[in-house]
Amino acid sequence: MTGDTPFLRVENVSKTFEGDGVQHPSIHVIDNVSMDVAAGEFVVYLGPSGCGKTTLMRTVGGLETASAGAIYLGGEKVTGPDRRKGMVFQAYTSFPWFTVLENIRYGTKYRDDIGNAEKEEVSRHYLELVGLKDFADYYVNRISGGMRQRVAIARTLAASPDILLMDEPFGALDAQTREFLQNQLLEINREERKTTIFVTHDVEEAVVLADRIFMFSARPATIIEEIKVAEHITGERDIASKETEAFFYLRNHVRDLMRREARRTEELAQRELMAPEAKST
Repeated sequence: MTGDTPFLRVENVSKTFEGDGVQHPSIHVIDNVSMDVAAGEFVVYLGPSGCGKTTLMRTVGGLETASAGAIYLGGEKVTGPDRRKGMVFQAYTSFPWFTVLENIRYGTKYRDDIGNAEKEEVSRHYLELVGLKDFADYYVNRISGGMRQRVAIARTLAASPDILLMDEPFGALDAQTREFLQNQLLEINREERKTTIFVTHDVEEAVVLADRIFMFSARPATIIEEIKVAEHITGERDIASKETEAFFYLRNHVRDLMRREARRTEELAQRELMAPEAKST
């Protein structure tokens, strides 16, 4: 990879889920999306539910295949999932038969770049980084949902992926826990500077976390606006940033975009609901 090559390049990507042409029509979910992401950048995909942002993230992770276009990570074409891409999902993915530390340690299992002693150091480093040192020997079914999500993040980081892909990881949590984990993720990002793609439909979450926000349209997803958050909110961000005038201004601007695209999503859903009736008359 040369100095002029972006760390992640999404190049004219489209995605259509093919139907059977009878009861299940084809669904065009991503339409000719391109973007470059720099190493260490925290990028948020924001858009209404069902717009295709998660499908794009999964395509970056190699879990879906683009119908057209290509994705390059570190100059290499993405052709499938591998250890370079670490993923954290909304559903808790910890192993219930392992303790907290054992779950995090599992992240180092397939690393061949370090020995056993260093794997242990790495595991304990991330245990402390997510604030769970006092819960190392607890089984994960004995800790809260927010803690389990911290375990999942620590385990993923311990695997040393090139890019961290997070699909609404805080979506199932209560507001107070969600805010706490947003702040913790900001702290982790300041220390690790891990290239991150974070999917959400929560406007405040996007604004407080992102270096850049890619605002997606209703399905099929296209980029309707790219927002460089630092141009609006200066200095280091934390949860207190939500009380600033700059945050209110940017949040309201993004919220207006979300409302517009949410209305378009509802209109699309109504048209799709009526389509079978139209065919039967």
